[in-house]
Amino acid sequence: MSTRTTEAHAQAGTGRTPAVVLWLVAAAFVVILNETIMMNAIPQLMVGLDIDEAAAQWLSTAFLLTMASVIPVTGWFLQRVTTRAAFATAMSVFIVGTLLAAFAPTYPVLLIARIVQASGTAVMMPLLMTTLMTVVPERDRGRVMGNVTLVMSVAPALGPAVAGLLLQLGSWRWMFLTVLPIAVVVTVLALRRLPNVGEPRQVGIDWFSVVVAALGFGGLVYGLSRFGRGLGAEPWLIVGGSAVAILVFVLRQLQLQRHGDPLLDLRTFRHTVFSRGVLLLSVSFMGMLGAMMLLPLYLQSVRGLTALETGLLVMPGGIAMGLLGPRVGRAFDRFGSRLLIVPGAVGVAVAMGSLTQIGTHTPYWQLLGAHLLLMVSLAAVFTPTFTLALGDVPARLYSHGSSLLGTLQQVAGALGTAIVITIMTARADQLVDRGTLTLDATVEGMRWGFGFGAIVALVLIGLVLLMPNRLHDRDEAPAELPDGLDEELSPVS
Repeated sequence: MSTRTTEAHAQAGTGRTPAVVLWLVAAAFVVILNETIMMNAIPQLMVGLDIDEAAAQWLSTAFLLTMASVIPVTGWFLQRVTTRAAFATAMSVFIVGTLLAAFAPTYPVLLIARIVQASGTAVMMPLLMTTLMTVVPERDRGRVMGNVTLVMSVAPALGPAVAGLLLQLGSWRWMFLTVLPIAVVVTVLALRRLPNVGEPRQVGIDWFSVVVAALGFGGLVYGLSRFGRGLGAEPWLIVGGSAVAILVFVLRQLQLQRHGDPLLDLRTFRHTVFSRGVLLLSVSFMGMLGAMMLLPLYLQSVRGLTALETGLLVMPGGIAMGLLGPRVGRAFDRFGSRLLIVPGAVGVAVAMGSLTQIGTHTPYWQLLGAHLLLMVSLAAVFTPTFTLALGDVPARLYSHGSSLLGTLQQVAGALGTAIVITIMTARADQLVDRGTLTLDATVEGMRWGFGFGAIVALVLIGLVLLMPNRLHDRDEAPAELPDGLDEELSPVS
């Protein structure tokens, strides 16, 4: 164990967030901001690159598809390399993709650039989570995990607003030209101070698992995205084929767990709190991403707001969620999870329920209030659940647990978006066929979409009741630490 790693543990023991975590949070903020920055750029991209809406939408779909395909590999990758090497690889790939996107002469080049960007982004969150769980003792994890909530919420929320502002000022290329120097500066400064955490292991890779994981998880995200265009045979065939590939992947991992090195170690699911946390977070992401997609659509297509105005209206919710994250973390460290996740789940249900009442003239303050309540309530659910779930698995499985969480969040988000779009479209088409005005039919379809979110929120209330208040409340033995870490994670005098 290096001197800098020991210093990271000492910082955690004194109640300070380790520098390694802060640098990783800063880098993750930059790359995740880029995930939603394309949402408002579709009209300008269609004109600038002479493409249709479907092609422009692929710039976001391909990003999510790549994330779902690459994240399963990160569990293996993070075991093989040092913290600095993983960070340098992820950020270098992201910077190359951003540079290529900024100067892309044609649509195919821009699409390739987005795939390269996503490949770097896919490594950052598992790297951040794995490092956090390794260097931060259990008593401080809620507080530090609150900083991660800042990344998960504020960065995606700022993306559309930042894009709207940059699009007002100039070309879509400025979205990448603005991110590029920030990413370079963060990378250079972080590499000067970033310590290595843990020791790399020579773990083999099963290339069959890599291919099947990409076909399964990536294909599932793609197939679900196709449901927004209709319920024909094509999306069902893609989803069905992807489900078969995922089943093959699971069977292969079970085999490798007995005789080899699994790409994703599914023994993480033997830990009850982790399994419940994965389910809870997946359901939460289904509801959150469905609402994050539906509300901007309503504001622009029904209320006629510009991309910038839409981004500014939904931005306060994301900022509030992020700023509240560290405070939620401290409350979790002090009082446990129940005081947070139960009211949080109820708040999500109330917010989703209020959005089912939208109309063509709903006051903006009411929409802003509902979105604020939704984001703040999700902050109360996310931070404790992430902390409990990853804290439940042994240290040797942290990288696999982080990768599983990231992969299933991508799938859950795609599933939630597909279901909401399908419900909205089907209901609106049904009403138009009956003679209802298109605008009124669209609003009613959106109400039904938010209704799905409200049902998901009710399920969420039931799931949070299954989570323990603290990890030591469970019957199982606490997760073991890597050799030699017991003393280093003890309180520092």
